[in-house]
Parts: sequence; C-alpha cells; structure tokens
Amino acid sequence: MDAPETPKKRTKKAKEQPQEGKSSSAGRSSASDYAGSDPEGLDAILEGVSDQRSWYVIHCYSGYENKVRYNLEQRIETMGMKDRIFDVVIPTQEEIEVKDGKRRVVERHVFPGYVLVNMILSEESWYVVRNTPGVTGFVGMGNQPTALRPEEVAQILKRMEAEAPHIKVTYKVGERVRIVDGPFNDFRGSVAEIDMERSKVRVMVNFFGRETPVELDFLQVEKA
Repeated sequence: MDAPETPKKRTKKAKEQPQEGKSSSAGRSSASDYAGSDPEGLDAILEGVSDQRSWYVIHCYSGYENKVRYNLEQRIETMGMKDRIFDVVIPTQEEIEVKDGKRRVVERHVFPGYVLVNMILSEESWYVVRNTPGVTGFVGMGNQPTALRPEEVAQILKRMEAEAPHIKVTYKVGERVRIVDGPFNDFRGSVAEIDMERSKVRVMVNFFGRETPVELDFLQVEKA
C-alpha cells in the first residue's frame, strides 16, 4: 500500500517520468562501480525487500539535513532515478517561541539528523541514496533498510500539516518566569503547573503580600 501523499509545501515533487524510448537507467551507477564498498554484500542488504514504493529513513549529521536533501535531489535528476526515487522529505513543524517579549514563528526539524525518502528499494536506488554526500546510512536492522509503516508515515505528515503552530515552552515546573502580556504584565513568579493539552500555564505570583495562582496562555509567559 502506498504511503500518504506528501504535503506540497514541504517537498519538491518529481515532476516527470522518463519518456518512452529513453532508458531510465541512463546516467545511473552500477553496483559494480562500488564493488567492495559493502562488506556484507548487497544481496544480504536487500533480502526480503518487496518491489514497491515505501518510505525509508536515512541518517545524516544534524544540521546537514537540507544539504543532504539538495544533494540527493540532484543525484536523482542527473542519474535518471525519478522512476525509483520519488520524494525526499525533511519532517518539520512550525513553532512559536517567545523571546525578549517578542513572538516569532520558527521552523523546527522534528527529527534532527534524519531525512525521509519515498522510493522503490533496488540495487540502483540503494546505491544512489547510500552514496549521496552527507548520508551516513539507512535506518534499519543491521545493514538492511526498514520501511516505515503506513501509520508511522501518516503520523509524521499529520504533525507537518498541523494548522496551528506548536508553541515552544522553554520553562519547567518550579522555574522562575516573567509574565509578558495581560493584566499581570511584568510580574514574576514560579511555574506551578503546565497543561500541554490546553496550552495553559499556572504561575504563582506574589500579589498583595501572598502567593496567588494565575492561569495564563503559554505565550503570555517567558523564562525569567
């Protein structure tokens, strides 16, 4: 079963398939080009893999995700692999953070150091991805790439497609915070409770000489 469609805003789609009459293998590297690079043998790595498109996870150094995606997309284009490697995705999520009393929306990598690839795993496609600059390997059991389950892919895409940005909470229970909005603006207190489901935080504020609990939105508070 094919994985759910990828959000257009997050990825670049392979816009065309190889034309009839043209060999889709033109420009590809053969397994013999990498002879000796796989000590356990390619057959062992691809054992039990079915000939259908699935989502796989590749690992790279944290902070190099965008470069790896660019490198891989270039290789897909130049090595004629659009009919085997369909999409390269970096799972991201929009986040609102409050700093110095200002709110800003940032894009955060959900899984730093990991990139998703939608592909048909074969001898050629494995080598194209595995030998992309910046890729350190596939995620799986031993050397064998393990495809993500459809429900895992759906959960990741759901997080990426969330309409409301996730709010980044930089404080913990017991820490001192400053209120930056509302009637208690510029008051300071300690965090008594954080309600992630309701995006609410309860702060103990010294009001008229005694500790008073005040319930606020996440965005009304920042770490002191």
